[in-house]
Amino acid sequence: MTGSVHTLQERFRHLRMAETADELPMLLRNAEKSSWTYLEFLQELLGHELKCREKKNMEKRMKWAKFPYIKTLDEFIVEEQVSLSTRQLNQLRELNWLEQQCNMILLGPPGTGKTHISIGLGYEAIQKGYKVSFSTMGELVHLLKTEEYIRKSQMELKRLKEADLVIIDDLMYMAMDSREANLFFHLINHLYERSSIILTSNKGPEQWGELMGDQGITTAILDRLLHRVEVIQLNENDSYRIKNRITIFGKESVQN
Repeated sequence: MTGSVHTLQERFRHLRMAETADELPMLLRNAEKSSWTYLEFLQELLGHELKCREKKNMEKRMKWAKFPYIKTLDEFIVEEQVSLSTRQLNQLRELNWLEQQCNMILLGPPGTGKTHISIGLGYEAIQKGYKVSFSTMGELVHLLKTEEYIRKSQMELKRLKEADLVIIDDLMYMAMDSREANLFFHLINHLYERSSIILTSNKGPEQWGELMGDQGITTAILDRLLHRVEVIQLNENDSYRIKNRITIFGKESVQN
């Protein structure tokens, strides 16, 4: 019997079902103990394999997303952000906008939770089987400028272009020269109506032309980004990051 189980395990591994091969002895013991029917045994066996594969696929999607850190929407204290309600946040996490290939622009000064929300939505998308790619604008410009001669840049941009959701953080944080703006336009043009894009920026679209230095390219980019878009202006008065900071003095201030 032991030899037979070992043979089955090797055949499962040959079929690239390694997780099932490893779990097979336990599944057989459970089947005998609980008197499973053949159908019940097959359901348990295939269910285990599918569960393991989905776990591995999710881990792969998380790795490819390249989030700088993990923040979920459940961790976001929406009550402290007056410009976004709990109902609106729940609507966003349903991801209907992603299914419709709509874009999202999160605007507001530093510390208002733009990156937290974008990562949270990206995490929700990964949980539901979507491919996500996260990049800061600075990282993205570097990839675009080195794509021609650095293989790593080619591979990362290939994954980005295949993503269902592309998150670009800190858009327009710094000025771009004409070559950078042109490369960015070609990327946006490629993603147009193929992927959804989340942009975070501390400057509104009306200011982007000044930082790109080319009004024609800016107009072409905006034309594609704003075709189907939800613009969320986060509260300018309250800094989410400051309110939820960790202080070495606990709840007491220095004056106390």
